[in-house]
Amino acid sequence: MNFFKQHKWSIPVIILLVTLIWGYAWVLMKEGLQYMGPFTFSAFRFSIGTITMFIILWFLKISRPPKWAYKHLLVVGSLQTALMFLLVMYGLKFVEAGKSSVLLYSMPIWSTILAVLFLNEKVTKPKVIGLALGLMGLLTILGWDIWFNQNPGVILGEALIIISAIGWGASNVYYRKHLSQLNQMQTSAYQMGFGTLGIMLVTFIMEGGQPIEFTPYSIYLVIFTGVLASAFCFTVWFYILNLIDMVTATISTLLVPVFGLLLGWILIEETITWSIFIGSTLILIGIIISTKSKKPRMT
Repeated sequence: MNFFKQHKWSIPVIILLVTLIWGYAWVLMKEGLQYMGPFTFSAFRFSIGTITMFIILWFLKISRPPKWAYKHLLVVGSLQTALMFLLVMYGLKFVEAGKSSVLLYSMPIWSTILAVLFLNEKVTKPKVIGLALGLMGLLTILGWDIWFNQNPGVILGEALIIISAIGWGASNVYYRKHLSQLNQMQTSAYQMGFGTLGIMLVTFIMEGGQPIEFTPYSIYLVIFTGVLASAFCFTVWFYILNLIDMVTATISTLLVPVFGLLLGWILIEETITWSIFIGSTLILIGIIISTKSKKPRMT
């Protein structure tokens, strides 16, 4: 935390790194469905992420959180790990990786609404403009096919991912309200641990006994998403939420679908259209306007 306070330039750099990793993780999650069920993939991913986090806690000699925090960590873990990724991974069965990332990152609008209601955060005019441009970009990327000519499977997948976006927004606000004073590594490890238990239970019920194909590539998919996209990025995300206001932080995550779409096109040949290009440009402009409107809140 002190490093970020002393080197303010590091905040946008670390946000860029986290969003790039998360964008790439969308491609890997989609690829993982070729080797195992969606819930099974999530169970492996977050089990590895949780083990990694607790090894780090042990190495750094970070103690357990206070007793009062466990119920709040359970809520955050249920929303941000279990609910979000169970729904996202199942939705990925029907929706392309790039478009799935776009749907999930409607999260800023839910975070903004909930932050205003429960955290009394002020939304300045530049932030409203930035958020509006970002959402226009998301709608442009999705195109009219979100409303017309969809088959039931695609509609179900998109609906599940939007619900997961609302859950993520709620978890961000809940964290700021109840757990922001807790050590960020404690928060990341324990919420992930609680969420993983929920994912494992659902996996046992829904996919117990289904075949799993282990190859060097499928193992890489699980390890990358578990160690980097989960353990590393979620820990850094909690640091970010303590350093800058909720609206700026969540709007910055709109970079993730831009990276997800671009990497989906490069790596697994998903289609990028003019609507995707124009929408991505609107997202970037929105981020610049919103983040330049107020200096980062250093605590």
